Amino acid sequence: VQGEVGGGSLSRDRLIAYIDGFNLYNGIHDEWKCAQLWLDVVQLVKDLRPKSDLVAVKYFTAYVRDDERARARQRDYIAALQAANPGVLHISLGRFQTKTRACRECGATHRAYEEKETDVNIAVELVSDAAQHRMDSAFLISADSDLAPAVRAARAANPALFVVAAFPPNRYSAELEKLMPASFHIGRSKITGAQLPEIVTASGGRTHSRPAKWGGRSRAGHKAT
Repeated sequence: VQGEVGGGSLSRDRLIAYIDGFNLYNGIHDEWKCAQLWLDVVQLVKDLRPKSDLVAVKYFTAYVRDDERARARQRDYIAALQAANPGVLHISLGRFQTKTRACRECGATHRAYEEKETDVNIAVELVSDAAQHRMDSAFLISADSDLAPAVRAARAANPALFVVAAFPPNRYSAELEKLMPASFHIGRSKITGAQLPEIVTASGGRTHSRPAKWGGRSRAGHKAT
């Protein structure tokens, strides 16, 4: 199914969205390279679930290492998201852990990084919110099957909870799909229609611009309040 999940039973329910930042980023990058990375994730959730009362969008990521330019773009993007969506967007940061890997063919070693804590952070927030009945529906934007135990635990804590999985482009999890009463891939039109403005102005006057490397068109001007 492309687009929103509908149904009378979902109308005006309290919704919290949980976004696996790198799962979404990598799916978009695989499909369109950098053109659609300046994405307003809050607007995306609103477009996908327009009949719900959005309580919060929780975005989980980690700052990249050993690439200062990429890290600067990432920081500016997160700052733009926060400026555009005050009070709704909540950022949770994990970390990258250094690992030494060996080439199977020649035995040479090299340094690599592995993202840590994101799936754990999502699991903790999802189960906690479910146990405290903070939402009627949980909206999971990820295709990481490691989140399946958290979905089961959230449902055990709140059997009435309705959980939906929205798979990023080029990402899919059969295990998550089996757990959900509804799941779908996020369509191109939803991604392209939810881009941040080229320049986002925060309440204090600071501006955040779409990185030149992330070129492309976005919605006309927006000022955060």
